[in-house]
Amino acid sequence: MRFRTMLCAVGPQSPERDLAAALRLCEANRAHLSVLVLGIEPPPPLGEYAMVAETWVLEREEAAKTLAKEAAAVSEILAESDVSTDLDCRLAEQAAVASEVGRHALYADLVFVGPELARSSEPFKAATLKGALFEAQRPVLMAPQAGDATLQPKRVLVAWSSHAEAARAVREGIEILAAAEMVHVTMVDPVASEWGDGPEPGADIATYLTRHGARVTVDRLPSGGNPPADVLRQHATDVEADMIMMGAYGHSRLREWIFGGVTRSMIEAPQLSLFLGR
Repeated sequence: MRFRTMLCAVGPQSPERDLAAALRLCEANRAHLSVLVLGIEPPPPLGEYAMVAETWVLEREEAAKTLAKEAAAVSEILAESDVSTDLDCRLAEQAAVASEVGRHALYADLVFVGPELARSSEPFKAATLKGALFEAQRPVLMAPQAGDATLQPKRVLVAWSSHAEAARAVREGIEILAAAEMVHVTMVDPVASEWGDGPEPGADIATYLTRHGARVTVDRLPSGGNPPADVLRQHATDVEADMIMMGAYGHSRLREWIFGGVTRSMIEAPQLSLFLGR
C-alpha cells in the first residue's frame, strides 16, 4: 500500500480516541504516524494601550503552557505503541490552522481524521480538511463513528460525478480499489450525453478501474427528489460497503459551506470510512 506516512492533527479537544484510531490504522498498514498537536493562539490585540498588549501576552503564555501539557500527554500515548511515530506541536491563530496542517501534510501520504474530530462541528475540523485537501492536496480518510477506519475495504462505493475531484480521489485510492472484492461506481441522476457523463454514464471510469484489476459494477440511481448524499448513504448500506470514496467540494467550497452540498453532508459524522480526494 502506498500510504506509508499518515498525518493526524489533534486540536484543543481530548485526542485520546482519535490517536488510538490512528495508531490502529497505522499498525494495520505498517505505516508511520506523524502527529501534529495544535493549540489556538489568542488573536493579537487591536487596542493601543499597554494593558491590552500585556493581557494578550499573558493569554498567549497560558495557551503555550496548555499546548505543552497536551503535547506531553500525546507523547506518552505514542510511547506506549510499537508504531513508528513522530510528534510536532504548534501554536497558531485560528486563521492559520489550515496552513499549519497543509505544511505538515506535504510530507504525508494521507491525512487521517479520527472519529471525535469527524463528528465535530468546530472550526478545527474545517481547517484540517482545508489544509489537507486545498493547501497540500493530500487525500483524507475520515473514520466512522463506530468501528475502525480501514484502508483495506472489501466493498467500496465510489461516488462518481465525472469531475476532476472524483477522478483525483480514484487515482489516489487506486490500490484500495484494485484490492477490494467489489467496487460500486455509483452515480445519482446521471445524464447520458457526448459531454459530461458520456453516452453511457460510468462506463469510462469502470473501464479505467478494470485495467487496474478492480472488480467493478456501475450503479445508476435516481434521486427521486432526495438529497444525493442520502441516496449515496442508503446505497452504501444496501451494497454493504465498507468505504465511500468521493471527490471533495465539486462546487466552490464557500458555496457548499453556506448552502450545503454533497461533501458537507457526507463529512458530518460519517458512518463508514470516508476517503476524500481533490
